Amino acid sequence: MRILFRVFGYTARYPWMAVATIFCAVGSTLTVVVFPAVTQQIIDGVLRAHHPERFIPLILTGLAAFFAQDLLNCLRILLNNHFEQRVIFDLRSDLYARIQMLPLNWFDNRATGDIMTRLVEDVTNVERVLIDGIEQGTVAILQIGIVLVMMAYYSAALTVAALTPVPFLALGALAYTLTAGKRYRAARKATSALNSLLHDNLDGIRQIKTYTSEAREHARFNTASDALREASLLVMRYWAIYSPSMNFLGNMGMVVILLIGGGRVLRGEMDLGVLTAFLLLARYLYEPIGRLHSLNQLLQSGRAASERVFSILDATVEPGYNKPTTEPISAEPLLGDVRYEAVGFQYQDDLTVLQDITLHARQGEMIALVGPTGAGKTSLVHLLSRFYELSSGEILLDGTPIRNIPLGVLRHSVAMVTQESFLFNGTTADNLRVGKPDATEEEMWSALAAANADVFVRRLPKGLHTQLGERGVKLSVGEKQRLSIARALLKNPPILVLDEATASVDNTTERLIQEALQHLLAGRTSFVIAHRLSTVRHADQILVMERGRIVERGTHESLLAENGLYASLCREADAHGGIIDAKQPSLRA
Repeated sequence: MRILFRVFGYTARYPWMAVATIFCAVGSTLTVVVFPAVTQQIIDGVLRAHHPERFIPLILTGLAAFFAQDLLNCLRILLNNHFEQRVIFDLRSDLYARIQMLPLNWFDNRATGDIMTRLVEDVTNVERVLIDGIEQGTVAILQIGIVLVMMAYYSAALTVAALTPVPFLALGALAYTLTAGKRYRAARKATSALNSLLHDNLDGIRQIKTYTSEAREHARFNTASDALREASLLVMRYWAIYSPSMNFLGNMGMVVILLIGGGRVLRGEMDLGVLTAFLLLARYLYEPIGRLHSLNQLLQSGRAASERVFSILDATVEPGYNKPTTEPISAEPLLGDVRYEAVGFQYQDDLTVLQDITLHARQGEMIALVGPTGAGKTSLVHLLSRFYELSSGEILLDGTPIRNIPLGVLRHSVAMVTQESFLFNGTTADNLRVGKPDATEEEMWSALAAANADVFVRRLPKGLHTQLGERGVKLSVGEKQRLSIARALLKNPPILVLDEATASVDNTTERLIQEALQHLLAGRTSFVIAHRLSTVRHADQILVMERGRIVERGTHESLLAENGLYASLCREADAHGGIIDAKQPSLRA
């Protein structure tokens, strides 16, 4: 229940809409007693007592009650829709904001499809508890109270008879509630699994076609879909038993009322109109009780969804997180002097990635990182932006521990160009402005020219305003890479990280990218991870890494003279067209 109370807290942001919705619901509920009273008066006061002059006014009274009820319901639905959409927006916005605050290792352990399910589907289920649960639950309870008062007014004995099914209804609801949570959680989990698989397959559709694995992936999809079908059927199976059973108990109450009330009419102890009115009131009594049973199903589904939503809202944000702002960074700009002092890092307690890393990158220096795959090169540079928290030691930027630098300032000072350049599903300008949101077209063209990207961008149908498709699918690898370099140029940071930026392109494209990188590297402290000898031979320092340690360091010439691992890598690179193929175990010295 604690989670549900947290959910209800979102309605407090719009008190007037909540009050107006409840007011319309209460007003429409009060009208339900009019027609039974009118029916009783027509039967006993008009038909049996022969007062035809009262017939039309009573008919008009009943018609007016129905009109008022439907008018108030119309207003309630309109208010309710606005109310629920605002609450959905707030909850989804809070959830997305929290997701952006979470550390990368949180995402490492979760499927994208699962996160999307929580953000889209689970939030909607939570909202249904928020709005429909509060409104319909309040209306149902109010209607039950009003109807019971009217019933007691007509006959206390028949009221007791009408309540005979209530204990059984309560027991049925309790039994369903206590067992439903597990079923609904299983259904939500199966939905997430299916969405995760679908997301992965759509994202990897080229690989599926390349390896002609359509049949295998279809079988995997059917397996996940069948798991969701089974989980959904289990929920519906119990509901198919529960709902009709509760309806049957309510109908049994009608039979008890007719039995006892009919006997009293036959004995002359009750007017026929009173019994008719009482039967109508009984229907109005059991109808909201049935609605409460439906709300119970909604509540159990919403509770399972709420647990998944609030597990994200309760997740710990990354250390040092400061709320992002669209305002310019006002802190003193960083220069780019970087020191690693005995740095150690573990992704997990039993998985050591870096050990005793000590290095000094002076302002404007280029540091090259080479070594076998899995040596820890990428992890080393990720620590600089605090994508992950180091386990031991210290990283200093301009003499200040990076833990003492606000994350926004720190990350504003570091740009990354990776092997697989990510472009958003937007225009060329949208992707460039990631580096500088207020960049003018003139600034963008200047950055594109420096990145050797202006020629192909001018060839695009709409230039800067051409839609690039998801992940920049309409561009080649080299074109995407040069756009990423232009984006980094617009950001203009003091520190640059190049993670195998030329590993996946041909020689001609590499030359264009290398020329662009010369503009990007100028005057900046840079960390370059590369498999191409041409990229690293002019570095101020070359750090050779193996199994999470720096095993050699120096310039290209000094490391060749040492005739160690780096020299072995270079000899192998010369035999493979300049590619430092560090993946081969034979490269060990």
